[in-house]
Amino acid sequence: MTLIILNKPFGTICQFSPHPSRPSLADWVDVPNIYPAGRLDADSEGLLLLTDDGRLQAAISHPNHKMPKTYWAQVEGAPSHAAIRALQAGIDLGDFVSQPCQARAIEPPTTLWPRNPPIRYRATIPTSWLEITLTEGKNRQVRRMTAALGLPTLRLIRVAIGPLNVFDMQLTPGSWREVAPRTLQLSAAPAERRRTRPMRAR
Repeated sequence: MTLIILNKPFGTICQFSPHPSRPSLADWVDVPNIYPAGRLDADSEGLLLLTDDGRLQAAISHPNHKMPKTYWAQVEGAPSHAAIRALQAGIDLGDFVSQPCQARAIEPPTTLWPRNPPIRYRATIPTSWLEITLTEGKNRQVRRMTAALGLPTLRLIRVAIGPLNVFDMQLTPGSWREVAPRTLQLSAAPAERRRTRPMRAR
């Protein structure tokens, strides 16, 4: 059983098969028979887990485990206290309502690597940083949540998944490291729990 953590660079698509115009995961990780456990958009950066084990992938991504994922979002504008409370409480995004989460304003990170290419700044509009920790993972969820509050996300970095942190691991963009699956502190995968469930008496 293999578990790899990768600091996915901006612009890399979350697949190993070649893409006509973008780098893929194969450009950074030369390990056979692994695949992403979860996804990260091409225009997002940061921590991505890769594994060769289907049960481990299910345990990582299954909502029952509620594994926290922490993001740093650089947004256009300045979030109000009401906006932060709305993020924390959950936002109606039309097709679903986001679950309550942790959210707070943070100072601009000083340890963060530069993005290539850099974001486009607008001289008349300030930018701010938010730290958001989710236990769910809908498609483009953080971007949709901030946009619903009039705070478009300009840059999005996933800095942590469970106990794994990209800075603790000292991973620069494109670098990766193999870690022990027990590091995630996961219980049995859903399929394993079903097999060990007591049978009903007939």
